[in-house]
Amino acid sequence: MLTLAIQAGGGSRRMGQDKALMPFRGRPLVQHVIERLAPLADEIIVTANRPEDYAFLGLRLFPDLRPGRGALGGLYTALASAAHPLVAVAACDMPFASLELFRFARTELEKNAADAVVPSTANGLEPLHAVYRRETCLPLVEAALEAEQWKLISWFEQAKVRILSPEETARFDVDGLAFRNLNTPGEFRLAEEIYSW
Repeated sequence: MLTLAIQAGGGSRRMGQDKALMPFRGRPLVQHVIERLAPLADEIIVTANRPEDYAFLGLRLFPDLRPGRGALGGLYTALASAAHPLVAVAACDMPFASLELFRFARTELEKNAADAVVPSTANGLEPLHAVYRRETCLPLVEAALEAEQWKLISWFEQAKVRILSPEETARFDVDGLAFRNLNTPGEFRLAEEIYSW
């Protein structure tokens, strides 16, 4: 059983407004991401600083349990709030997130008895498009927070993390768009122009 956790807690400073709620091809961006990845999930939750703004989604909504702790705090909230043992985490501003890559990551997690499966590209790791095992990852993330760590991957050395190579990742991200996130109005407009799903 798997929970899909959509991370919508960012500040959207460069966008000037909550990008998750901006209309993307006629509907809020976060709704596109959810609909794209919904077939993966037995449960869908959203972590958000202002959960009341997301009530229209009709999903379980959770404010940050560790406010002000950035993406690591958001991951902690997702893991702590999920009802199922596996948690797929996706950023709310990735309209091209890959359902097939998530499915492959889940298979690899179970096959390798891993704690997490995280894609990588030439630009580095993509921990906000990854699958985590709640039971083992939650205490490690909590310990990282207690140790005043801020990096989302600061606890990876203590876990059994299966890193998907750039070549493995590319099999499910042929056009190289899966991890494109939208931080500015210009990036938003360009993504709308090339979105075809």
